[in-house]
Amino acid sequence: MVSEIKIFGLRGMPSIEKGDDLGRVIVDVAKRKRKSIVDGDVIVIAQKIISKSEGRIVDIRSITPSKFAKKLAKRSGKLPQHVEAILGQTKEIVRMEGHHLITETHHGFVCANAGVDKSNVRGEWLVSLLPRDSDASAQRIRKRIKELTGRKVAVIISDTFGRPWRIGQTNLAIGVSGMKPLVDYRGRKDMYGQTLKLTVIAVSDELASAGELVMNKYDRVPVAIIRGYPHVKGRGSIKEIIRPKELDLFR
Repeated sequence: MVSEIKIFGLRGMPSIEKGDDLGRVIVDVAKRKRKSIVDGDVIVIAQKIISKSEGRIVDIRSITPSKFAKKLAKRSGKLPQHVEAILGQTKEIVRMEGHHLITETHHGFVCANAGVDKSNVRGEWLVSLLPRDSDASAQRIRKRIKELTGRKVAVIISDTFGRPWRIGQTNLAIGVSGMKPLVDYRGRKDMYGQTLKLTVIAVSDELASAGELVMNKYDRVPVAIIRGYPHVKGRGSIKEIIRPKELDLFR
């Protein structure tokens, strides 16, 4: 158990471009800000800078929309090219209502617009796509940080999601490395001695949301460092946290 953790945003991050070494950028900025990384830190990184560094930015003017995309564009009020970009990242359309387009991505995430986003990219025709493999992205950065500093950390890649049963959005984990994304309390006793039967906590999502409190989308703070949380170290995958379709009561 832990009674105190520290969370601080990493200010002073430069604009990220395709091919940038994010692990080195994070280490260098942390040193410059006198917030050197230590063993056990959990580093939460916004998806957008991952996508930028991996070249997952698309100019939708290069996209030829299909008839289906044009049809959806009329319903949603989006540009047909934007809709085609969404469809290209979509495994299944879950819900269409007004301008809302909820899809399942090829990763298995259920979210708005398959994670295709126009915010915080330079140029009105540009959109960002989710990383191809967010777990692999997190692992590369974690290994790079260890190579540069010798420190053993966990890395979470976060993105903003809506929730079908709550108003408002929150940051969730879409990639993890160096930690288990779930903590399973089943079989343990609660404070009154009763055996817990269903309690599995999505700690990677909780940490992603905690990190978001010191990050923001308008002041270039795309990285947070969480210190003092005793995460369960080891190999983890975001696939562990995705609810199978047959157990999804909201579909």
